Amino acid sequence: MNADVVIVGSGISGAASAYELAKAGLKVVLVDRFGPAAMASGWTLAGVRQSGRHPAELPLAKAAVEIWATLAEDLDGETGYRRGGNLRLARTPEEVPVIETLVKEQRAAGLDLTILPTTADVRAVAPALSETVLLASHCPSDGSADPATTVQSFVRAAERLGAVTRFGERAQRILVENGRVAGVETDKGRISSARVVVAAGIFGNELLKPLGYEVPLQVPMVTVLRSAPVDPVLEQVIGVANADCAGRQENNGRFRVTSGLQDWHGGLRERQSENGLRPSVLPTGASMAEVVRLFGEVVPAFAEAQIEDYWAGLIDLTPDALPVIDGTLDPEGLIVAMGFSGHGFCLGPITGRIISDLAQDRQTDLPIQPFGIRRFAGLRNSQEPATLHG
Repeated sequence: MNADVVIVGSGISGAASAYELAKAGLKVVLVDRFGPAAMASGWTLAGVRQSGRHPAELPLAKAAVEIWATLAEDLDGETGYRRGGNLRLARTPEEVPVIETLVKEQRAAGLDLTILPTTADVRAVAPALSETVLLASHCPSDGSADPATTVQSFVRAAERLGAVTRFGERAQRILVENGRVAGVETDKGRISSARVVVAAGIFGNELLKPLGYEVPLQVPMVTVLRSAPVDPVLEQVIGVANADCAGRQENNGRFRVTSGLQDWHGGLRERQSENGLRPSVLPTGASMAEVVRLFGEVVPAFAEAQIEDYWAGLIDLTPDALPVIDGTLDPEGLIVAMGFSGHGFCLGPITGRIISDLAQDRQTDLPIQPFGIRRFAGLRNSQEPATLHG
């Protein structure tokens, strides 16, 4: 099979890239060993936020939020997007200056972010929150979406534009001839192409290492709980100053709540489902109890809800908690989009446009220099904290 671009990985970054490239008229093949949103993009809390971003990511997040506003219409599919705002909470006196500094810095960067300085102010915006909350930042233009539905909508839109999807197929090697990419070898054959996008999350280094590249990754896990439907009480996505929990109420009334970063026990099961082989990571009982305690302290309605589903998600965490988005590599035609560190879901639509530009040898309008793979030379022994709801 021949293609203009092969994309490895059908999370939101890969699916959005397939859509944008197919829309530009290129012949695209999207390959994934599992299927759409099988890993990080399906496990995420799925916040669509600008608040709490590293300054390097903020321009991308702001551009992405503009796309989200009409994304369902653009894709002719469902996204579950809701612009209900984002609150980041201070629960102790020690957390108060963290939120105050966040607001000051991000307002200086041009973000519409305000501070709710008292418990009464916070509860006036979100009555479901506990009186233990001392203060919060509020970004009304942030929101959330349904992760699996959004990725499926990107995939279907790409397919309608001619993209070929090959799910349940494992990319084994990137082929190189005469100093440039020549395609991908999978467990089912060769796909010839002059450009390959590696958007494979924690599996990306399997393809990069033979070419002399590696994104240094830690792979922690995040416990996720989802409740049975309850009456709607919460519009905003909730985060906290030290990122030990986050959560929101979905459009269907279910709470979707995550832990902070936890040590991964190493277990990754593969199970057969109606949609093919799917990966599964199970949290521990202790981690689930801790999520209920922490988020239940700030949203009491969650502590009273019945838990309907649970899982754990794996995070492709880079040393500086920023992604790699790079098309300046050797061999020519290699593009990398991975290491989104637990907050790449929001960026998916704009990541797709950036990858489309790079694959067509066009200059992107957005500042992606901070996301080059070569930046890691002096960072291997340091680790910045990740933020987990977006």
